[in-house]
Formats: sequence, C-alpha cells, structure tokens
Amino acid sequence: MTTQDVLDERYGRRRSPRARWIRGGFIGLAVVVVGAFAWMTVANAFDDIAAETTGFRIEERAVTLDFQLTVPIGRDIACALEAQDEDHGVVGWKIIEIEASDQHTRAFRESIPTVAEATTGLVNTCWVT
Repeated sequence: MTTQDVLDERYGRRRSPRARWIRGGFIGLAVVVVGAFAWMTVANAFDDIAAETTGFRIEERAVTLDFQLTVPIGRDIACALEAQDEDHGVVGWKIIEIEASDQHTRAFRESIPTVAEATTGLVNTCWVT
C-alpha cells in the first residue's frame, strides 16, 4: 500500500470514477481549445501581405507610386493606395486589383490621381480577394 493509499484510507477520501471522467473531460477540452487556437493562428498567416513603398514622384495632378508586395502565391489581392498632402490629409485614393502569380514578391508602379497638391504617396492596406 502506498503512502497516498494509507492517507486516503485514514481520512476517508475516495477517488470516484466520476471525478476521473470530469478531469479527463477538462483536459480533452483544453487540448481541443489550444489546437483550434493554433490552427487559427497558422491559417491567418497564410494570407499575410507585406507592402513596402519604395518611392514616389509628385506630379501636377497625380502621384506616381513605386511599391513592392510580398503576397501569398496563387492568390488575387487588392490594395488601397493613397496620396496625402503636407497635413496628412488624403488628396488622392485608388483601389487596384492584382492578379495571382507564382512569384512571392513583385514590384509595381501606379499613378494616383489627386484633387490637390500632394506631398507623398503610400500603400494604405492590401487584402486577399
């Protein structure tokens, strides 16, 4: 008889099968929750898009934006480009759609029409379509 068995007998503690089932159920539920969280984290990483502005050129009524995108291979994407004035107000906006490719990183050049004088151009956001 182990020490634990002696103590259980002395103080009247018993381990019921029901308690083991409940404990096993909680452990199983915890494993399922952790697995689901891990899968959601990995699945979201598959659609990550990185956009980097590599340059821009200010014109009279437009901004020509050079940028580089790192995208999931074989996925169509869309990006919102914007031109801003010196107070960071948006003076030009353009949505572009980019066809799927087998290249992971690609460079682009787009012209954004403006309604006032711009001082910068940038990629606001991109998403998988």
